Parts: sequence; C-alpha cells; structure tokens
Amino acid sequence: MILQKKLIILGALLGGVSVAFGAFGAHALKPILAAHGRTDTFELAVRYQFYHTLALLVMAALADKLNKNQAGWSAFFFTSGVIVFSGSLYILALSGQTIWGAVTPIGGVLLITGWLFLMLSAKK
Repeated sequence: MILQKKLIILGALLGGVSVAFGAFGAHALKPILAAHGRTDTFELAVRYQFYHTLALLVMAALADKLNKNQAGWSAFFFTSGVIVFSGSLYILALSGQTIWGAVTPIGGVLLITGWLFLMLSAKK
C-alpha cells in the first residue's frame, strides 16, 4: 500500500506539472519558444513527461501485482529520467543553448531503465 500511495502522489505531481508546463508553453512562453525555433522540442518534453506520468499511475493501479522493490526502482528511474530528459529539453527550448541536447540521451537511458525495471517487477 505504501508503494501504491507514493506512485499516486508522484504521478499526480508530475501530471499536474505536465499540464502546467504544456499550458505555459502554449501561451506565456510561445514567443520565446518561437524565437528559438523550439516549440516542438518543448512539446516533446511535455509529452514524454506525461507518458511517464501515466506509466506511474498504471503502476499504482497494478501495485499489488508487482514486485515492490523492482517497481520502486522503476519509479525512481522514470522520475529521474523525466527530470533529466524533459528538463534538458525544457532548458534547451527556453535558452536556445544546444549543449543541453547532449544531456537528453542520459535521460532517455534512465527512462529505458525504468521500463526494464517495470518489466522485471512483473515477475513477482
């Protein structure tokens, strides 16, 4: 039950931030993103953040069927991956500093690792 509650809280937090960033990007940040030619980059960051939000909420729904330790690691890697992957894309889109694109694949590896741990957690 503790894992399930943590997954719901984490999913709700990341989901709310996804919606806020998406709305903020579509309105208040639109001129900055357009000036850098990075509207698509920002939208990709929001989309991947939201995909992994949904993954966390599905994990919460299935928590009693998952190995808690493996599922906990999956949640850790999903969250870390969102911070690094989406975070680097947000910074890239807003700053125009392309060096942040070199950080993004690290976040991608973290997200993939989260999916691998989710797969392992199903082997309860």
